Order: sequence, then structure tokens, then C-alpha cells
Amino acid sequence: MDAIVMAGGIPKPDEPLYEYTKGIAKAMVDIAGKPMIQWVLDALGEAKNVNSITIVGLPEDSRVTCKKPLYSVPNQGGMLANIIAGVEKVLQINPEAEYLLTASSDIPGITGEMVDWLIDAAMQTRHDIYYGIVKREVMEARYPGANRTFTKLADMHVCGADIHIAHKSMATDPEHLAMWEELIGRRKSPLKQAASIGFLTLLLLLMGRLSLEGAIKRVTKRLNITGRPILWEYAEAAMDVDKPHQLEIMRADLEARAAA
Repeated sequence: MDAIVMAGGIPKPDEPLYEYTKGIAKAMVDIAGKPMIQWVLDALGEAKNVNSITIVGLPEDSRVTCKKPLYSVPNQGGMLANIIAGVEKVLQINPEAEYLLTASSDIPGITGEMVDWLIDAAMQTRHDIYYGIVKREVMEARYPGANRTFTKLADMHVCGADIHIAHKSMATDPEHLAMWEELIGRRKSPLKQAASIGFLTLLLLLMGRLSLEGAIKRVTKRLNITGRPILWEYAEAAMDVDKPHQLEIMRADLEARAAA
């Protein structure tokens, strides 16, 4: 499977990580002696099920490396546009590609073993999209004090992973693109995303009566796609670095890993 790494984010002066980045891409902030994105590239490079990696959003002179073939696409100015550009690049490299793996550059805790686990777990079925989630107890046991945002479902509290698998048609079919743009724009707010799906979905979520299975059914029906949740047993998939205390958690964690 070919992978796309999203790395276009540059914190603004009013955002929490600006004091660490000072105008450079968040992907390039130092963690345990190397850029944050390098940890992600190392994991993808170690994964047996990954063929190539396309970085979207970093300048070509960023001096990051990978064991696998590495390609670059300039920042397109928005997340959806970046995803589409990444998919187009992958299909240019490998016209036979069917499913694509997309990862954020700010989940430096992942490893090659975890990436292979995801691909093996997803490819047991044929759905349009595989959306990763992590239970609250898994996240808090691995990263106490991380203060992630959790969606309170009827049967569990979860947070979204930042590494997913989707069929190429999800970024090439015009029918889906308008809704993706709306959902991506509201990705930091589970309530706003639920409202995008429909008022009843939002009401059920607010009342604590929306289960994981119910949420999947409503979302896939609204988007006219097939989808399957991937329940991660590794919290690293959802431990993205958005705030200073999360950056410090990952610095300490990966310094310990490097020392070991």
C-alpha cells in the first residue's frame, strides 16, 4: 500500500505551538533530536506493507529521509486540497493503487509494527473507508494527562486516530468532495460533525444514545459510502501533537525510546 503523510500545517502566532515553531511547519518541530515527521517516516519505512510515501506540504529541501521511495507535493492551501493532491501523486506513481493510507505528520509515536497491524486489520474486508478510533481507557493508560478530546458514545468514549485507510475513489469522486470539505472543517468538534450528518444524529449524541454501530450506519448512509471502524489497541495512533503539554509528553516518551 502507498502512504500519504500530511505535513502542511504551520502554527499561527495565536496558536498554542507557535512558540515552538516560530513560523516553520509543525512537522519540523524537534522531538528527541529529529523532526517530528521523521518519526512518522521511520515508522512507514519499517512497515512491511508500505511501498512508497508521499509527503504533502513540506518544502523539498526539508532534509527528511525514508527507507522507502519518498516523493513530495507542495502545500495546496487546505487539507482537502492537500489530500487530493497526495492521492493524485500516488496514482501517478502507481496507477494500480486501489487503497491508500493517509497519516498525519504529528503522530510521532507510531511504529512500523502498528502500521502493518492497521493494514492487515483493514484489508480483511473491502469497504470505502476505514476510520481509526481509540478508547478513552486505552489512551489514558498510555498517555496520562494528554487531555485528548473524546466523543461520548452510548457504549464507549473514543477519540479519532490520525492514520486511516480509504479507497482512492474517496478523493477522486466529486460526489463525496463537498461533504468531506465540511467534515474536515469541523474535525475538531464532534458535535459540529454530528450536526453535518443530520439533526437526529446530533440529538442522539447529545442525549448519550448514539452507539458506535449507530454512528457508523448514520455516517455511511449520509455519505453514501461503506465504512468500518478500526478499534486501535495502540494509543499512539491518536496521540497527535496539538498543544505544548502534548509535545512535552512525546519528547519525554521518545527520548526514552531512543535511549532504550
